[in-house]
Amino acid sequence: MAKGKRKIPMRMCVGCRERRDKRELVRVVRSPQGEIDIDATGKKPGRGAYICPARECLEKAMKSKALEKSLQVQISREIYERLAEEI
Repeated sequence: MAKGKRKIPMRMCVGCRERRDKRELVRVVRSPQGEIDIDATGKKPGRGAYICPARECLEKAMKSKALEKSLQVQISREIYERLAEEI
């Protein structure tokens, strides 16, 4: 690898299943206490899942329950609504 070139971390969107640059995606995290939150910094502790900042991807993730499977927890309607507002 050339000097000065950094590897760009790639993550997969749980909605559309496309791999993208980690910085382009929104991280949703389940904290050790079981709370679901949006992680703007990408540094919060807990289990994370990534989703594109597009309503279509959120709808696909809701329909297939992909976000719930990734975070290994039931997600309430209120949390999905809060995600939709922030995306």
